[in-house]
Amino acid sequence: MTHEHDTHETVVVDSGGGSSNGLILGIIAVVILLVAVWYFALGPGTGGTTNNTTNNNTVNPPAASAAPAASQ
Repeated sequence: MTHEHDTHETVVVDSGGGSSNGLILGIIAVVILLVAVWYFALGPGTGGTTNNTTNNNTVNPPAASAAPAASQ
């Protein structure tokens, strides 16, 4: 009685460098994310703040009332 499972064949699977492609894409994604954060948080994308507020700190005290004249 012969069994078909008696012969063993070795199968070698070559990954073809798939993990290095993912590493490169991950590095590119991180660099793009860092550039975007810099642009919107610190760079020209912040929009700048323009302060057009005019503060007139003029104080107008009430007019001094004249003291009543002394009667003689």
